[in-house]
Amino acid sequence: MFNDDTAARAFASLGSSTRLAILRLLVQAGCDGLNVTELRNRLQVPASTFKHHLDALVASGLVKQIKTGRDQISTADYQAIKSLADHLMENCCAGIPSEC
Repeated sequence: MFNDDTAARAFASLGSSTRLAILRLLVQAGCDGLNVTELRNRLQVPASTFKHHLDALVASGLVKQIKTGRDQISTADYQAIKSLADHLMENCCAGIPSEC
């Protein structure tokens, strides 16, 4: 799923403590995710700033959003997160498995 360019963008999207906090909270929330308003309130981030951060995570592919009625639910994309980690660990330890 990730190549070097898309992986770099995904890692860049995590280059903010607010974005990292959003993703960590979504990972903890599980597959049900969180309503955008609840997520923002838990992190106590202003709405205008929060939207910018959440949009960056969605654009990176690490967060998915689903509209259900009037609610916008955000969830961590666990497969994408694993794929990003796998991309980073590809060819781990230069062929020396004991180092991993």
